[in-house]
Amino acid sequence: MKLVRKAMDKPAPLGGILQKALEASSIDVDLNLHRLWERWADLVGPAIAENARPAAIKGGLLLVHVSSAPWMQQLHYLKDELMEKLNSALGKESVKDVRFKIGPV
Repeated sequence: MKLVRKAMDKPAPLGGILQKALEASSIDVDLNLHRLWERWADLVGPAIAENARPAAIKGGLLLVHVSSAPWMQQLHYLKDELMEKLNSALGKESVKDVRFKIGPV
C-alpha cells in the first residue's frame, strides 16, 4: 500500500506550528517553571522568597518547597493570593493548585 501525501494550499506559519508543538509537550511546563523561578522574589516578596521556592509544576499543580512548618502554614493561608499573582505573571491560568512541602529552599 502506497501512502499518498496531500498537497498543501499554502505553507503553514512556523509560529503556529511551534505553538501547537509547545502546547502538546512538557516544554511549556518547563518554561512556566523557569518563568516562576526568574520572577519569584518580585512576585512573592523578599520574606517569602527567602523561605520558599518553586520546585516543580505539572498538570497545573505547583509544588513549592518551604523552609519550615510555620512557613508552610503561613503560605497555606496565602495560597489563593499567590495563585492569582503567579497566574497573572504567566499570562494564563497555568497554576490551578499549589502544594507546599518542607524541602530545600
